[in-house]
Amino acid sequence: MALHVLICGGGVIGASIAYFLTSRGVQVTVIERTALACAASGRSGGFLALDWCDGSPLAALARRSFALHAKLAATLDGDWGYRALTTYGGIAGRQQGIDRRGGAYELCWLSHRVIVTQRLGMPGTTAQVHPAQFTQAMMQAAQVQGAELRIGRVTGFFRDDRGNAAGVVVDGEHLAGDAIVIAMGPWSVLAATWLPLPAVYALKGHSLVFETGTNIPAAALFCEYREVTGAVQTPELFPRSDGTSYVCAISSETPLPVDPAAVAPDPGAIERLEAMCRDLSPVLASSRIRARQACFRPIARDGLPLIGRVPGVGGAYVATAHSVWGILNAPATGEAIAELIVDGAAHTIDLTSFDPGRLPALDTRRLRRPADA
Repeated sequence: MALHVLICGGGVIGASIAYFLTSRGVQVTVIERTALACAASGRSGGFLALDWCDGSPLAALARRSFALHAKLAATLDGDWGYRALTTYGGIAGRQQGIDRRGGAYELCWLSHRVIVTQRLGMPGTTAQVHPAQFTQAMMQAAQVQGAELRIGRVTGFFRDDRGNAAGVVVDGEHLAGDAIVIAMGPWSVLAATWLPLPAVYALKGHSLVFETGTNIPAAALFCEYREVTGAVQTPELFPRSDGTSYVCAISSETPLPVDPAAVAPDPGAIERLEAMCRDLSPVLASSRIRARQACFRPIARDGLPLIGRVPGVGGAYVATAHSVWGILNAPATGEAIAELIVDGAAHTIDLTSFDPGRLPALDTRRLRRPADA
């Protein structure tokens, strides 16, 4: 009888785990409350970097995942906008004396208020995907291999006679499985009410998607930008192969709603971001805005992902808290969790630094539940 794994969460992490498990012949059911890629997996930038995590515990995970992104793009059916990029860094905004002529590089689509000071990545070290399309492609590839996607709300889990995880409760129904994986992004904090998991925090970010056509070439930009108020922001701009350009900035720590569909931008944040974009580029200033949006990224206390076994509960696993590197590190995370479940240990990546047991379990007596908005 085939192993049956229940994955709670239909974002890029859950979809990647589903793909790599089904590639090993495992029966998989992905349970998602709202819709596939409905949260950060559909509203993030999709930027990929080979070596930006070098010198940190994330280095091997990022390098493995960067290579897997290229391999998946070459071997799987579908187009999710994967392409190599040159990436630049610069400064912009209301600083005195800003003049682009003093920059090291000239990018014709930027305004005179932007100085491009450095090249941060080359096509061999930086790339991109469209995050929603990539998540959907991974789930579709998993479904071709037998995975099932079920829309429903997970409210708990149950154990077998030995105390191991035996399934989850979905909309009041007991769904049995041989193992469960919590991959619900910042909403993984809800699972801490029924599993001994560390705290997962939520950092909100705002973004715009512009219809820029071919007016911005394949070159990403990371900026330091000073607003008229003196506040310093760090906007990131990623033109995509589908003729859109994504710009994000302005973070906040507003309450996480229970339903991902209820996530909305903070008052005034989008207006500030639009003003920033008009200042950064005349192309953005004249382009139609397709989406004004926000998303929450999951973060653990020490800034590292939680990838591995849930302490003290056999058959229970977690994969979350990837912060801004969720899209980048999803493939290697999926591969490692599949190895952990099927083989008993991950062998492509050392998961020691990401062991959930390194952090104390959340004291649910003090748990601040997500807002009911």
